[in-house]
Amino acid sequence: MLKNAIVFSALLLILYACATVAVTDRKQLSLVSNAEIIPMASQQYQQVLKDAKMSTNQEQTAMVKKVGARIEKAVEKYMADKGASSELNGFAWEFNLIDDPKTVNAWCMPGGKVAFYTGIMPICKDEAGVAVVMGHEVAHAIANHGRERMSQQMVAQFGLSTLSAAMGQNPSLTSEIFMQAVGAGTSLGMLKFSRTHESEADRIGLIFMTMAGYDPHEAPKFWERMAEVGGGQQPPEFMSTHPSHETRVKDLQGWIPEALKYKKN
Repeated sequence: MLKNAIVFSALLLILYACATVAVTDRKQLSLVSNAEIIPMASQQYQQVLKDAKMSTNQEQTAMVKKVGARIEKAVEKYMADKGASSELNGFAWEFNLIDDPKTVNAWCMPGGKVAFYTGIMPICKDEAGVAVVMGHEVAHAIANHGRERMSQQMVAQFGLSTLSAAMGQNPSLTSEIFMQAVGAGTSLGMLKFSRTHESEADRIGLIFMTMAGYDPHEAPKFWERMAEVGGGQQPPEFMSTHPSHETRVKDLQGWIPEALKYKKN
């Protein structure tokens, strides 16, 4: 009886802790709320900026901020049109460019905290290329992929538990899980997004960049350029867990008609 009660309670918690991803309607585990994770992400983001060297390239920095502002407006319109503006509660958007030419990467924490590294800018090439990356990374945040990864890790480490309970049980491990799930440059590195998350971010990001006034046909072109980086050697961190080059380009091309439905008049 006790075992059955535990199983039943676990099933109830799983059902209660399910959320739905915008655009794709995929169900995801959500043991952590945005109200819990966004303040933690904001704190870590400020620490990243404090420890980093910010780019002095005014043109590139302005481009990142300009594209970010346009994607931000597109996201807010999309969520408003879906009656889901409340999902953006707590978001305080920031877009920054970190001076690190060896790091080909960009990321967005929960709450809209975005960082690009100068190493990815030559591959972006222009504003449209920045929009491809910006849309993709912001899509991770809107789809709550960091929150989902943290929930999955909490289940693996603590079983079905709330964030507050996990913090009480093992605060240092819980904090480490959080930092891996949403951060960058932590001692253990960032948990890699799954291919499901990456493909989902590609599709959602394509819609966001189109709503922001950019041509979605630029997305496959960007990933073709990215695939050429390294000349067949170890792929850059930005691609380390992404779908194969052929799969990504094919999928993006297949999603372009859907994205064009959101094109600005």
